[in-house]
This record gives sequence, structure tokens and C-alpha cells, in this order.
Amino acid sequence: MVERSVAVALGTVDPALVAGVFGDDVIFVPDPTSEDIARADAAIVRADAVIDSAFLDRAPRLRVLARTGVGVDHIDVSAATARGIPVVITPGSGTRAVAEGVLALALHLVKRLALLTEMVRNGRWAERSHVPVGDLDGATIGIVGYGRIGRRVGELATAFGTRVLAYDPFNPPPANVAADDLVMLASASDVVTLHLPLTEQTHHLVDEAFLHHVRRGTILINCGRGGLVDLGAVHAALESGRLAGVGLDVFDPEPPQHHPLFDHPHVVLAPHLMGLTRRATAATFADAARGVVDVLAGRSPAAVANPDWTESRVASHRL
Repeated sequence: MVERSVAVALGTVDPALVAGVFGDDVIFVPDPTSEDIARADAAIVRADAVIDSAFLDRAPRLRVLARTGVGVDHIDVSAATARGIPVVITPGSGTRAVAEGVLALALHLVKRLALLTEMVRNGRWAERSHVPVGDLDGATIGIVGYGRIGRRVGELATAFGTRVLAYDPFNPPPANVAADDLVMLASASDVVTLHLPLTEQTHHLVDEAFLHHVRRGTILINCGRGGLVDLGAVHAALESGRLAGVGLDVFDPEPPQHHPLFDHPHVVLAPHLMGLTRRATAATFADAARGVVDVLAGRSPAAVANPDWTESRVASHRL
């Protein structure tokens, strides 16, 4: 009888979302003990799980890590690669949900929905003419990072009649939307939205120097990585009026410590959930499970964070 593989959850994973993919071939352990981790062949990894060399030492049978998303900030990818362990990612499953979240945050801030709700709730109808409600139609959105999510944001924004500018140092956008540099994008945009990975080069990309170039009244949205923004500089820009609103779905660290920015009336916050709508969540977990099954069956997974891993390394590690 063939021994079934064991996959563990590192973070909360609804077994119903992976059962259809795993079937009878993989035993799934949603709340693993240290003994379960020691015998695990695979792990489905949530965003807040820390995977370092010490963890990998405690999981000597591990053959694949599958992230429910694309961020690997908390995974020692080099250590995994050295052990021949692919780090599966699920880049397409949450694309549309995150892009919708960007537009939702932008509309909330441009249309001043929190302030208008408060006015009606508190009987301040007569003050409505004093609220500057904005438009996306005819505005310009600056998209920093033009991968799957950035491109989808551009598609949705275009449907609103919004001009699209884009900048991406890793994947240059097409000429019809490309900004020459970040300064051009910042100075020409009414809404700036961030979709770059977090690296040494992009850490605190939005800082005092960047914000010096934005036009007064700009809306800033971050559904990318929390470390892309300097919250202190953003708070100062919001207080001065250079920024008119800020929407954040990501933080550094997560969960974040309270920051004075969070108390500002023109800030809207979400706990890193824009990519976890019902449909996107189901797709993300199914894609992660498929990555596990592929690796365990000897097939190449659809997408990995460490493309230089090899099955030969896996084989040699098992000897």
C-alpha cells in the first residue's frame, strides 16, 4: 500500500478549500503539532507564517511550500532553495479582487463617503455643499508596478474614464501608458496606487522626497506591500493637505502597531483582505493545493518564487 503524503497548514486554512484538490492522495492537517510538521511532505503557508532555516530543520521531509498569495517576505527562500524545496506562489488567483479593492478604496476617498455618511447620520445635511466630492472620470491614476494587478487596475480605471500612467522598474509598461520616471508619475497623478514587490530598492519608496513631487490633493492607495510607504512621511503629507486621502490594505509589520495616521478622518484601512474575497480565496487555496500536488507527483508547479530550485536537489536531499 502506497503511503499517503502529508500536507500541513501554516496559518488558518479551511480544509474544504483544499479537499477537492488533495482528494484521497494527501492527508491534510489544518492544525499541526510539532510531530505533524516533522513528518510533513508539504505545507500551505499563509502570509503571517515565518519560514526560516530553523523551521526547515524541524521539517526534514518537506518537499514543497505553497504560499496562498505571492508575498514571500516571511519565507527564507534561499534556505528553501538550498534544500531543493520549491516555494509555490499563486499570482493570478487574487488579481481581480485586489484590483477591485484598489478602486473601492479610491472611490471611498475621492467621493468622501465616510464624511458624507457622518453628515447624514448626524443631521448635518445643510453642510453638504461644503464637501469637495471628486471624480475618477477625467482624473489620472498613477500605477507604480505594472504586473498582473497593476494592469487590471488600469483596465478598471479606464472604464471610469480615468487616464492611466504607469511606472515599473522591473517590467517596463507599454509606451502608451509609461511614465518616464517616478517624479513624472507623482506630479501628474490624482491617484497613486502601489503594486511593486518589497525589496531593498523599493523599501519606503513613498517617502518625504517622493511626496514632495505629488500634486496637492492626491489620493494614495497601497494594496502592495506595507514597507513600500513611510507612514510618518505619509501622515505629514496628509496633515499638510498635499495628500487628500490614504487607503491602506497592507502594513509593515502585520498586524501593525497603532500609528497616528490611522486616526485621520481621510484614511481608510483594511486588514490585508482586498485579495481575499470569497471567490479569490477559494481560487488561491485551490491553486496552492494544486502546486503541492504537482510537486509531490513530480510535475513542475505553475509558478514559484525560486525558479532555480530543481528536482535533482530534492532527490539528493532525500538520499
